[in-house]
Amino acid sequence: MQHQEIPHVKRIETSREDAVAFEVTGHITAADVENLYGLLDGIYVVHDKIDLLVLIHHYEGFDWTAAFREGTIAGKTSALKHIRKYAVVGGPSWMSTTLAFFRPFLSIEMKHFALEEQEEAWKWLGAEPRPIE
Repeated sequence: MQHQEIPHVKRIETSREDAVAFEVTGHITAADVENLYGLLDGIYVVHDKIDLLVLIHHYEGFDWTAAFREGTIAGKTSALKHIRKYAVVGGPSWMSTTLAFFRPFLSIEMKHFALEEQEEAWKWLGAEPRPIE
């Protein structure tokens, strides 16, 4: 029997079509990053502007080589054109500092929330997670 890797990036259904959320867990690989940008590209076809929430928990690291791959850089560039609000919930302690550093250079409203502030992040985004039916 072949061992199947559990996806580290999962989409969370939301109460608004133009509000997109992802749950990120474990060690993030290049394949996870490419999957995330692929999902976002599909959403941009339907919605030119979106609000994005990324929930990070049980973080175990990031494959930094993924950040500098050509496809990842193209995905980031594309994302910058389409995101209005970007909420990051949880993650490592450096996440808040990183968002604060980039905030003045981007037209995206960005905010970091502690994991226990998840409800506040959803309110800031103006959406709610929708239970899986």
